[in-house]
Amino acid sequence: MNSNLDTTFDPAQIEARWYAHWEENGLFRPERPDAEPFTIVNPPPNVTGSLHIGHALDNTLQDIVIRYERLRGKDALWVVGTDHAGIATQMVVERQLEEKQDKRTNYSREDFIEKVWQWKEESGGTITRQLRRLGCSMDWSREQFTMDEHFTTAVLKVFVDLYNDGLIYRDKRLVNWDPKLKTAISDLEVEQQTIPGGFWHLKYPLADGVTLDSGADFIEVATTRPETMLADMAVAVHPDDERYRSVVGKHVVLPLTGRRVPIVADEHADPELGSGAVKITPGHDFNDFEVGKRAGIAPSEMLNMLDAEANVCQTADGLVPDEYLGLHRFKRDGVDGARELVVKRLKEQGFLIPHVTTNKNGEEVENDAEPRQIATPFGDRGGVVIEPWLTDQWYVNAEELAKKPIAAVKSGEIEIVPKSWEKTFFNWMENIQPWCVSRQLWWGHRIPAWYTQDGQVFVAMTEEEAHAQAGVGVALTRDEDVLDTWFSSALWPFATLGWPEQTDLLKKHYPNDLLISGFDILFFWDARMMMAGYFNMQERPWNKLYLHGLVRAADGAKMSKSKGNVVDPLGLIDQYGADALRFFMAAMESQGRDIKMDEKRVEGYRNFATKLWNATRFCQSNGIGASSTTKAPEARLAANQWIIGEVQQTVEALDKAMAELRFDAAANTIYHFTWDRFCDWYLELIKPVFAGDADSPAAMETREVAGWALDQILVMLHPFMPFITEELWSKQGDRASYPLITAKWPDPRASVSKEATDAIDWVIELTSNVRSAKNELGIAPGAKLAAFLPQPSEVAERTIERSAAAIERLARLTPVTVGEAPSGPAMQVTAGSDVFIVPLAGVIDIDAEKARLQKALEASSKEAKSLEGRLSNANFVERAKPEAVEKARADLAHHAAEIERLTAALARLG
Repeated sequence: MNSNLDTTFDPAQIEARWYAHWEENGLFRPERPDAEPFTIVNPPPNVTGSLHIGHALDNTLQDIVIRYERLRGKDALWVVGTDHAGIATQMVVERQLEEKQDKRTNYSREDFIEKVWQWKEESGGTITRQLRRLGCSMDWSREQFTMDEHFTTAVLKVFVDLYNDGLIYRDKRLVNWDPKLKTAISDLEVEQQTIPGGFWHLKYPLADGVTLDSGADFIEVATTRPETMLADMAVAVHPDDERYRSVVGKHVVLPLTGRRVPIVADEHADPELGSGAVKITPGHDFNDFEVGKRAGIAPSEMLNMLDAEANVCQTADGLVPDEYLGLHRFKRDGVDGARELVVKRLKEQGFLIPHVTTNKNGEEVENDAEPRQIATPFGDRGGVVIEPWLTDQWYVNAEELAKKPIAAVKSGEIEIVPKSWEKTFFNWMENIQPWCVSRQLWWGHRIPAWYTQDGQVFVAMTEEEAHAQAGVGVALTRDEDVLDTWFSSALWPFATLGWPEQTDLLKKHYPNDLLISGFDILFFWDARMMMAGYFNMQERPWNKLYLHGLVRAADGAKMSKSKGNVVDPLGLIDQYGADALRFFMAAMESQGRDIKMDEKRVEGYRNFATKLWNATRFCQSNGIGASSTTKAPEARLAANQWIIGEVQQTVEALDKAMAELRFDAAANTIYHFTWDRFCDWYLELIKPVFAGDADSPAAMETREVAGWALDQILVMLHPFMPFITEELWSKQGDRASYPLITAKWPDPRASVSKEATDAIDWVIELTSNVRSAKNELGIAPGAKLAAFLPQPSEVAERTIERSAAAIERLARLTPVTVGEAPSGPAMQVTAGSDVFIVPLAGVIDIDAEKARLQKALEASSKEAKSLEGRLSNANFVERAKPEAVEKARADLAHHAAEIERLTAALARLG
């Protein structure tokens, strides 16, 4: 045996030591050239990032899978790397400059990018160090970065190939524009917030003396953004709205600008909302953009009234009055903006319809707008309201690229787990919009497009190739924009393996086997990897996609810094150890459900680790050491045959759960086997063996079987709890040539006597039921009770004859008499089909115990009835705080269980 264990389990003492050993010895990807490959790629975290609880879940699940497949002998490759995170990284470096009263524009583009690289080398590895603390067994020797030279080559090639195939193009469309960062951003980087706002009602005069059927010479429109009326290009009404049918095709003359715009029929206008007429600003609203196109307005003709910083600029028709030019869209730093001036002028000129309310004195009060709570898009990094802005950007024809992924999921070529996500996937993919892939940044993959002075574009891998296309002497200017980071990360499954070079690694490990991802990036990353895989590799990127939920706060709320309910995984690791946090994540990961954070359960899994530690110390104290075989040893004793059979069943259940990606089932399988079957029962069953002759055949057999069974636990538990299992493995024997991380998965290959295993199961059931009955009746756990068995089964007869000592020691029943019990008060205890009669005369006060149980039963029944009434009240369920409703349900479940327990206890007393 290698060495004895410390008396207490200290995770911090072992974690850093073992991780360094694994990494330094190349054990995360041992040399297995002829082995079956198994490949997963890590969703690349931002290089600016630090480990949050979502990362902890995502990476724990991946590590469980990769360690499991490595133990099964596969060439298991877990690709790891970081994303260059264009916006986030540029912001970090710009903030550093601001702290020194400096700014990006004081530098050339090349000099600024050099500063970003410098930051990356000095400060960009935080999250990779933190992933090591979690125990992630990634192949760090091949760590990737999306701005690495080989990766950049891949990105540029994909852009060029898409362009040459007509699948990438430049277009004028609306984008989510962040006026603070001055770049387009993706939908993922937009956060909807509900903020106080208003609903302004405006009069738009009808042109050419036209009136409505009602006689009105104007159309009333309502808007939450009055300032954008400076760029209005139409008024829309529903085609079936009788109020406006006579004026469709006519015009209104806009206040303030005097612009003459048409009245169009479009189903976007809701007759039930406001006046049923809506102003259309196609250059500053996504819905209006589509209405404008349907009305025949080309994007190139749509009016833009704001510059990149959301200040008012002149529209193409020159109709915005000078007094608005240069104003910010909103009030800022106490200075009125375009909104305030537009409302003021509309009011002065009689075009604002006031919102009238009645105060508490019954007096009518006029306000400029109707107060409303408005859902408003904010940039998650810039922190300002996003402006739908009409710009020239590069777009990918996502509709075309989505066809093969859709077909692959429908045919089962790619499996989505849980299957319930397929409907959401199809709904989005079948209605997909063009994908804007250009960003107005300096840090990132610069778009490989060059322009002539007259706007002709040439797309090529290099400037030399672009010049060759343009011809001799033609001056070219490179596109200033960079690519969206989701564009480059879409290539992750194959570019990380060396593509476009046809490397051996690529040939062996593409397609990947599995992708594990949060459902929140199903469209932003997962779906785009499918598109890129089929376009570039003509093959799926992976066979299976597993989507997990979010980790939420204990009350079910989404974690956010503003709510102050964010949980730091590193703090949990410091307190309970990485193994305990990992096991919590696995045990709580039920397909399709979010996880509620529960620190007490993390603590409970730390106690589980301590239980295993102490069980191993017990084994060591009895000379039980490492096994030298995966095959189960020969066994004659019933307890040893029983534990071998239990190992076999556990391996089968664990393999099934892992095949189905049921992480909760897998974790609970090994948990209950380790704690209940091995620690609580098997070690108890074999204690008498070591009380006698230490060199007896029974003791020698038991040491061999127990050492083997403990080894199987360490191997099966290793994917979930790698640190403690590796430590115990090393302390159980000298086996440096095969540390646990590269050991062999259990393969018991044993046949055991059903007669022996049935006998042990029978003793365990009898003991559990006796203990439960004693607890219900308030009898001391250690009290020895006589028992009678009138009609024993074959199992009972055999076991009582051979294992009376075990029954006495575990169930505390002695003597056990096969025959009728004497008359008098007694309780019944079952084991299988056997019913034991246990006399209670002189053991407890029967009448007093009945009274106690009856009183407790009545109290629980009363409380349960009250809770049932409360929960059947719709007002309570719908209006009470969710946590109050949840507590009521939990209390009802508790009292229902108590009623069942107390009723059974009374029944035992007759």
